[in-house]
Amino acid sequence: MKKLLINLLKLRRTVILNEVKNLKPQFRAIFRCFSRIVGRNMTKSRFCVTSVNLIMLLFVGLSFESQVFAEGFQINQQGAKAMGMGGAFIAQANDPSAIFFNPAGLGFQKGMKVMVGTTLIFPSTNFTSPAPYSKKTKMKSQIFYPSNFYGTYGMDNGFVLGLGVFKPFGFGTEWDKDWGGNYLAVKTDLQTVFINPTISFKVNEQLSIALGVSYVSADVKIPFPVPSDRQLDSPSLTTFYRTGELDASGSGVNINFGYLLKPSDDLSVGLSYRHTTKLDFKGKAKITELPSEYDGETTITLPSNISAAIAYVVIPELTVEAGSQYVMWESYRTLDLNIKNLALIKRAKDWENVFLFRLGGEYRYKQFAFRAGYVYDKTPQPDKSVEPMLPDANRNTFAFGVGYKLTDALNLDFAYQYVMFADRTVTSPTNLFPGTYKSSSNLFGISVSHQF
Repeated sequence: MKKLLINLLKLRRTVILNEVKNLKPQFRAIFRCFSRIVGRNMTKSRFCVTSVNLIMLLFVGLSFESQVFAEGFQINQQGAKAMGMGGAFIAQANDPSAIFFNPAGLGFQKGMKVMVGTTLIFPSTNFTSPAPYSKKTKMKSQIFYPSNFYGTYGMDNGFVLGLGVFKPFGFGTEWDKDWGGNYLAVKTDLQTVFINPTISFKVNEQLSIALGVSYVSADVKIPFPVPSDRQLDSPSLTTFYRTGELDASGSGVNINFGYLLKPSDDLSVGLSYRHTTKLDFKGKAKITELPSEYDGETTITLPSNISAAIAYVVIPELTVEAGSQYVMWESYRTLDLNIKNLALIKRAKDWENVFLFRLGGEYRYKQFAFRAGYVYDKTPQPDKSVEPMLPDANRNTFAFGVGYKLTDALNLDFAYQYVMFADRTVTSPTNLFPGTYKSSSNLFGISVSHQF
């Protein structure tokens, strides 16, 4: 197994260090700090050096653009172990990715740990216009790879410090520039990066609590139609004559907390909350066929999340978990673009609060852990707001995963998810762009974790 992994992952430090210069400043310092820690603590065996190189390369991936439409535009695949159980991890939270899922889980972890991972996402969507034309258009194929990094340090006094860097929100859609809905959307991107310091405290042998604060960096590219009369509050389909794109960046602050109770050795109850995040974007807008650029602004408010779950050890080798997640998408009411000296573009979204339901489990056998999970996710997007920029629908997610303990300190986890979207048909006059969207997605996750 080790020999195979070495042959598959022949990565050299020179390649990685050449990429460091492309990192955003906030990631460069973290990367260098992590590199020094690893250099002091890892053994110099060929396998461990290869593993370090893999971890560093995946971390570099945090700085690259990666977007996907998932669970609205929320990305919950932030660790391969949890991903293999469909995200049913709130009441377990027993690896460093607890920083994202439930930071209170850190209180029951000891020593110093690092974990890095990525998820390869292959989305697919096609749109069919209404009869009698029934023209089918396929969204351009894309591959996305949102990555994550976690580091934790447990102290003897019950406190655990942690740092997470991950991308929990984002989407990316791209259609052919000549397709029938090009006045609504061709290419749209939203990227977010959370830098999340966390502190957890183990109150006693049964209870742990945690608090985290995140700096959120974001970039967005949003297309918009420009009607000939420039009265953009309620444009009709007959007035569009050209399109524009706003390219902007913004930042914000987020807080989160966690609670984990273990009333017995076999039972645990977890609660996690992440607050809403307001992102004010500023940038430049370009209009097709016009040479001028315009200053532009917009605001996107990311939803707050609350998750609760119960995990039970059925037998020493088997743990199952069931839980729910409530996402307050009511924060995404409008998407208003203020293109200065040109127009104020108002778009009603009116997304709704929704529940996700999760069920997952893990069976442990020798060095292996076998996982499976299921998620039902109701779309927050009402019929009137379905659009090619971000088409959404109810979905069922089927998850599978496997973990392998390479050494007493080094773990490797893989996961796969298939997301099956319900067909989404919208009609006129409820929706100004009627038709049927059909979507699916394949996701492949990998994480490497090391305990020093």
